[in-house]
Amino acid sequence: MSDALDYGSALVYAIPLRNRFRGITVREGMLIQGPLGWGEFCPFPEYDDREAAHWLATAVEQATVGWPAPVRDRVPVNCTVPAVGPERAHAIVAGSGCRTAKVKVADHPDALAEDLERVAAVRDALGPGGAIRIDGNAVWDVDTAVAHIARIDRAAKGLEYVEQPCRTVEELAAVRRRVEVRIAADESIRRAEDPLRVAVAGAADIAVLKCTPLGGVRRALRVAEAAGLPCVVSSALETSVGLAAQLALAGSLPDLEFACGLGTVTLFEGDVIGESLRPVDGYLPVPATPPVPDPDLLARYRHPDPDREKWWRARLERVRSVV
Repeated sequence: MSDALDYGSALVYAIPLRNRFRGITVREGMLIQGPLGWGEFCPFPEYDDREAAHWLATAVEQATVGWPAPVRDRVPVNCTVPAVGPERAHAIVAGSGCRTAKVKVADHPDALAEDLERVAAVRDALGPGGAIRIDGNAVWDVDTAVAHIARIDRAAKGLEYVEQPCRTVEELAAVRRRVEVRIAADESIRRAEDPLRVAVAGAADIAVLKCTPLGGVRRALRVAEAAGLPCVVSSALETSVGLAAQLALAGSLPDLEFACGLGTVTLFEGDVIGESLRPVDGYLPVPATPPVPDPDLLARYRHPDPDREKWWRARLERVRSVV
């Protein structure tokens, strides 16, 4: 089925981010056209070809067979607050229209004081009724996680949950036994050798799903069923083309108790479609078909470095042999 994609005319993009996020300031990737529309291939550079193959499988599904029928037409979303100062954090939340905020923490080893100020600013912007969740990106050990979660929970005046505070399932389970805040598993699921076999029920209260690195909407739905936990669908920092697949997953889940982490196009300086998938009043629509890139925007955000473009094309060819 992947042969139906037009790999030869795949486009390499580079879009600046408004703030450093996940250690990068420019998001790079590829857009590939197929018979049903466009898909996006944008694995982060540190991912090997085997892991990146899941990202390509998601693009293939999107551009060749489409998605399952949704059970809802819109999805509640959180705004995302990078590791920025408190004033910027307050502005992001106040201008988002969302009632839930996901706050990045643990950006560096001595980040706790900054994290506390950032979370307090987010609470002020949301008011008492909004929900705050934090993402530790698996950098804490168990004791550090327990101590920091307690302090951040107080600064937040109550956290909704903490996403992936430690690296392993065993560490998550240890933290979960020692804190009152719910624990969500992200990397423990999507970067597992076999996500369908990861037993997270004893280690987490919530499963965070990202269909792009899981290999598509249908495979992510199977992972959700296997996890047996409430699910939150989260972005892998795609343009609106790739984000549409995440929305298709969120729209297809039988139950959706929590807001999803899909308001991430606001982190970009630009986008490849004219009407970006940006939240309105805290919601995003579930698209019926993949968004169509705007030719002028494709030209604007085409990668300016020929060597980097060659790197992406070579990577795509290697990963194709794995899919």
